[in-house]
Amino acid sequence: MQEKILVVEDEPRVTLLVREVLQAFGYHVVAAANGETAIEMVALEQPDLVLLDILLPHGPDGYEVCQRIREFSNVAVIMLTAKARQSEILRGFEVGADDYLVKPFNAKELVARVKAVLRRTSGPHQSTSPCLVCGSLEIDFARRVVRAEGETVHLTRTEYALLRELAQNANKVMSHSELLAAVWGTEYRDDVDYLRAYIRYLRRKLEPDPASPCYILTSQGVGYMLRCP
Repeated sequence: MQEKILVVEDEPRVTLLVREVLQAFGYHVVAAANGETAIEMVALEQPDLVLLDILLPHGPDGYEVCQRIREFSNVAVIMLTAKARQSEILRGFEVGADDYLVKPFNAKELVARVKAVLRRTSGPHQSTSPCLVCGSLEIDFARRVVRAEGETVHLTRTEYALLRELAQNANKVMSHSELLAAVWGTEYRDDVDYLRAYIRYLRRKLEPDPASPCYILTSQGVGYMLRCP
């Protein structure tokens, strides 16, 4: 079975070159010209590897795209960068990239890097579903869309980050310190009142009856859990 590679690049000339080289080596290649399309294609196409340009002209850049992909998939990602700056490389690894490739690159280097990363990351493909449905609550990780009772709910970036953390650990109690560290940073590990305030915000927006929550449950003195039947 052909391994599928998604090329995320806004320059048609570069996309064409990469496509021709990889297809000549037996890979199936699909392409996206912007970040939002790339995220949707990872969810729908489930490629084996993503070649992701850092500088994308419209919407999220490569760093944000990689970070959002990591919310629901562990697909191999090679970042494409115009300069081998240490800061860019480190930031790419921090958001979940597996490797990087400096432009301009030649065909031999491209294929060698693709083969090496696929070899390293081969094995059971582990991905969470790009969409989680808990009763009337629906969380679309790929599009960052949340619906309750069929209606789209507007969440702030922090509210969404907190809900995402709970959703990725659905039916598991997460401690106060785990949630605070994951969403706000380790320096906030003891700010339980801060967490409680945001839990209240989420319940008001998502629960049919915020006073008697059925989704975001409290484990007294421990933390919170997203109950997903």
